[in-house]
Amino acid sequence: MSQSVLQTLNAHLQAAFKALDLPAELGLVVVSGKPDMAPFQCNGALAAAKIAKKSPRDIAQAVVEKLEGNPDFQAISIGGPGFINLAPSDALITKRSNDLAVSPLTGARPADELQKIVVDFGGPNVAKPMHVGHLRSSVIGDCLQRLLRFRGHGVVSDIHLGDWGLQMGHLITELQDEQPDLVYFDENITSGYPKESPVTIDDLSRLYPVASAKAKEDAERMERSRTATSELQAGRAGYRALLDHFISVSIAALKKDFGALGVHFDLWKGEAAVDPLIGPMVEKFKKDGFTEESDGALIIRVAEESDKKELPPLILISRAGAALYATTDLATIQDRRDNLHPDVILYVVDFGQSSHFEQVYRAAGKTGLFPREGLEHIKFGTVNGKDGKRFRTRAGGVMRLSDLLSQAKEAAANRLSEAGLAKDMDEEERAEIARMIGLAAIKFSDLQNVRTTNYIFDLERFTSFEGKTGPYLLYASVRIKSILRKAKKLGVKAGLIKPLKATEKNLVLTLDSFNRALAHAEAKRMPHILCEHVYNVAQSFSKFYADCHVLGDDVPADVQASRLALCELTLRQLTLALDI
Repeated sequence: MSQSVLQTLNAHLQAAFKALDLPAELGLVVVSGKPDMAPFQCNGALAAAKIAKKSPRDIAQAVVEKLEGNPDFQAISIGGPGFINLAPSDALITKRSNDLAVSPLTGARPADELQKIVVDFGGPNVAKPMHVGHLRSSVIGDCLQRLLRFRGHGVVSDIHLGDWGLQMGHLITELQDEQPDLVYFDENITSGYPKESPVTIDDLSRLYPVASAKAKEDAERMERSRTATSELQAGRAGYRALLDHFISVSIAALKKDFGALGVHFDLWKGEAAVDPLIGPMVEKFKKDGFTEESDGALIIRVAEESDKKELPPLILISRAGAALYATTDLATIQDRRDNLHPDVILYVVDFGQSSHFEQVYRAAGKTGLFPREGLEHIKFGTVNGKDGKRFRTRAGGVMRLSDLLSQAKEAAANRLSEAGLAKDMDEEERAEIARMIGLAAIKFSDLQNVRTTNYIFDLERFTSFEGKTGPYLLYASVRIKSILRKAKKLGVKAGLIKPLKATEKNLVLTLDSFNRALAHAEAKRMPHILCEHVYNVAQSFSKFYADCHVLGDDVPADVQASRLALCELTLRQLTLALDI
């Protein structure tokens, strides 16, 4: 596979700077900030001026002279104080366009250094239905796992269920109040429990908030839940059997919700899965001198001299003798280290957990459990309503994810009707199209934002077929498919690409930046970089389509074949990118 146009020009510029006894890296070529002047530019002459003690324009002129006669350049000019504007030759663009056309991944290549990466989705808690707060971790995490796999990395995704904390004690005690005769509450019975769960997901969704509310108002009720949690963690058989039921019915419901989002995991493990590791791990930390007692709790100090604000110690074991979230997170790191052997573990969790993860990462590094630099918090902002506050239902409650998806589907169906689309389809087909459009609207609206920022949820804008939206990108793909179907009926076949017009060349150069977008999105763990590329491709194609007839009696056969091949290439890249 040949180099991209930018890489080719970059090599020429670096060689020119080196020939002038200047650092080769000053020949870095970038996409032009003024594309109307030239597609690319090099700004190295400004930095070279200080080294050579010459004016930037003199150095730029010397570089230009070194490049004279190079067939890969259509034009080279100097602008402003010494910017070098670069236009690639038609021959270079034509060669690259046909390389992209035969590339299975339309120019994308595997990452230079392949790694084993675990993606932790900071999953939902058992017994709680998924709500809009779970949207971002699910969508961002899934995009990252798809991106990393596409780049050739070995990826293992884990939902990492919350199934080991106080909420389990709340559920156990509230179920006992409602059904005290269940066999799970008899301490004398330690085996032979029913295989069928005594509760459904709806029961759990009802029991938890009731128990939580009672515990907040009644200290004795809270103590009952804490005691049940401690007994569960200590291995009480009936409580462990109930936990297995809670987990199984919750996973069945979660698989339905995640399936509706198109999100899938390799592992469905939770905090409870690493409980056997906690005791030995804590003892090793004690033996190695990393722990100390503080107010009855066992802690690991993680503060560093360079800290600008104080970071509290990590509490390993509470005063009540219970393992906490940090403890199970450390045990989970050990489990993954020993069984999955990752180079990197990504935690896709919101900003609110930043201090927690900093404590855990430092403790893991300090104790030798896992290198600190291999643990990354992929933090993100919140989904807000038009009032700027966290997105809620009209009644002020937390919106369930299933309700949000239903609203998106309904909004997409309305858009289809308004645009007069899918009229020839039956009701079932239209409903499926609406579902896909609604899902594209929700996902792209989230991913196109810099993940570290909050964003306003506006379903009306997100479902539009115009502007920077998921439906617009789908529509661009559908438009190309329509051209290809028409070409097939006419017997027109794709051939060699020979870009003639500026819009054709610009489309090729936009498609040629696919691998750069993938690499930057991976390096920064920022899906919006890839979203920007996909949108640019769709826009470039739209301009090409408006400017260039693909089919028709007025279009020569070789031009039809060329433009049809460019349509096929664009569709393949859009399909690959949208799947990520």
